[in-house]
Amino acid sequence: MNNKEKNKDQVLKGIALVALIFAMVVCVLVIASYFQINRMDPVNTEVINSLVERLNENPKDELLKHQIQELDLLARKAYFINQWQVKMGGYLILLALAVFVIAYQLMDANNRKQVLANPDQPKDILGIQKNARIGIALVGGSLVILALLLAFFMHTQLGDKLRNSGNKSEQIAESPIDDKEEEVTPIPIANVETPEVQELVGEELSELVEEPIKDEEKVIKTSNTPKKSNIGIPSEEELKNNFTSFRGYYSNGIVYQKNIPTDWDAASNKNILWKAEVPLHGFNSPIIWENKVFVSGATEAVREVFCFDGTTGEMLWRTKIENIPGSPSVAPKTTADTGLAAATMTTDGKRVYVIFGTGDIAAFDMNGKMVWGINLGVPQNHYGHSSSLIMYKDKLIVQYDQKKNSQIMALEASSGKKVWSTPREVKISWASPILVEYNGETHIITVADPFVASYNPQTGQENWKLDCIFGEVGPSAAYVDGKIFALNEYATLAAIDMDKPSEVLWEDDMILSDIPSPVATNGLLIVSTSYGLVACYDAVTGKMYWEHEFGNNIYASPMAVGDNVYLMDIKGVMHIFKASKEYSEVAQSSLGEDVVTTPAFADGRIYIRTDKNLYCIGK
Repeated sequence: MNNKEKNKDQVLKGIALVALIFAMVVCVLVIASYFQINRMDPVNTEVINSLVERLNENPKDELLKHQIQELDLLARKAYFINQWQVKMGGYLILLALAVFVIAYQLMDANNRKQVLANPDQPKDILGIQKNARIGIALVGGSLVILALLLAFFMHTQLGDKLRNSGNKSEQIAESPIDDKEEEVTPIPIANVETPEVQELVGEELSELVEEPIKDEEKVIKTSNTPKKSNIGIPSEEELKNNFTSFRGYYSNGIVYQKNIPTDWDAASNKNILWKAEVPLHGFNSPIIWENKVFVSGATEAVREVFCFDGTTGEMLWRTKIENIPGSPSVAPKTTADTGLAAATMTTDGKRVYVIFGTGDIAAFDMNGKMVWGINLGVPQNHYGHSSSLIMYKDKLIVQYDQKKNSQIMALEASSGKKVWSTPREVKISWASPILVEYNGETHIITVADPFVASYNPQTGQENWKLDCIFGEVGPSAAYVDGKIFALNEYATLAAIDMDKPSEVLWEDDMILSDIPSPVATNGLLIVSTSYGLVACYDAVTGKMYWEHEFGNNIYASPMAVGDNVYLMDIKGVMHIFKASKEYSEVAQSSLGEDVVTTPAFADGRIYIRTDKNLYCIGK
């Protein structure tokens, strides 16, 4: 063998050896992780058990509730980290083994060539080398298979532990207000001018007709409900003038209302127009049509929709969700930071639509009369359903991502009949759909592991999807100027050009969110994290202009109001700053109550839902 061939052989041996050692090291780390995870329970810890015992003794202690919720969040973060490590470990092992096999194949071919070319070389050396390689492959392969199997079991076991963590949250006592309000009957509707309307509103839902629809679902309708809507679809101007869904028009975080206040204080009652108690708890945000404000609430025993007068704060009506075919007799278990009323409602100005963690979805007229209600099946979701509703013309869009049979669907607004349903090969998601207008076409944009996807809202046909996200996705997408932005903690922030949706335009993994959705405005992207860090990016290039840390956690999503951004932290402090390339604070205003919901906006007013109350802020 000449020097050139010897050098080539040595290089290939070196590459194979390094690849094999690297694969073995990763295997050992995965195996070590398995035994480490099995020695600990990340959910059932002494700290959590102690906090739960203390909370059972004092169920009104809100601080303890928040501590337990934050520990649950940390457990989920540990799960994300573990999922990423196992996934990357598997990829690295397979990559190293591929390099090892290729190098040895090349070395084998080189040796075989030299042996055959040299008559003095013993021919049985090829057999010896082959046996040696088989021995190495068997030992190394066994170790790799063991590591991959342990990684799978470790991932499954930890996931089961975290899914069962909801049992801890079940021990958090319901507040006295919830228990009391379950026995309260619906109040009469105020400001009804004609006897005919009073009679309509006061009717009992006694004459209900069950009508089969697709997929053997059942819809209940009042006898005077038309089969087809004869009511006009709201115009784009009407939709922008009102606040019809989570994060407003098209659920995109852009506020079109004017004269929004920047200064208020609950302690001194400055610019607080009114405060009204919301009888049942819920994490959904307010929606608005004209002078009516809507929220929902739920316990395991009762689910209700509430309508408030936007000027006075008077409760105009409240209606229970009852007698829905297929509704579970026992509510599914959810975690304390999700509950059964996490999804925000939507409205088209003719009806309001609500969905609960039981899978019940219903429509009401603007006076509180239930028009129809169906059950979509109890969500297979270990935290609870939180994907909010959105309207497209006469269709109600529902993103229903769960453990099995994930789908996105459109229901007929007037009847609840399923217009279309598109299966989705995605994992559980808590994100909500948004609508995007681009080049004269409307797209539904969704985010769920592993895809950012676009659908036709008329037909449900998938336009495109891009594999660029992973984990249990919570934030919804954002959009500006032909660019879509999706992110998830311990995954990535990905920008997608609508002209080239088959590839990522740019991405970043420095500042990521697990709960708040981003907002894009003025050519900028504002990203907020649940731990209080906010960053500003160039929407086109991905350049980070600034980052700023606030003192409190943030669950609400940032809202773009003109040239300002409004961002509410968990302690009820609204941080208002400029949507610009340099951080510039405009104002800070406080409610003095905990807030996890996103504000709703009307001309000259802001509506904010706290843990127990609904506030109206204005001058």
